[in-house]
Amino acid sequence: MLWLYILVGVICLAAGLILGFLIARRYMMNYLKKNPPINENMLRVMMAQMGQQPSQKKINQMMKAINHQMK
Repeated sequence: MLWLYILVGVICLAAGLILGFLIARRYMMNYLKKNPPINENMLRVMMAQMGQQPSQKKINQMMKAINHQMK
């Protein structure tokens, strides 16, 4: 009878870990879609701080690369 309690406990623990991971992953994906970590203005400021004068073409290329990497 003790083995049954241990088995149920292990199964519940595994199910909780899997469910918790999936919920946290979905929450973070939705959060990053609503609040992207970087946008064009931030990219312009970063490049200006590095001493570069970015063109719109260069910014578009970098944003495309960042968005492609996020997917």
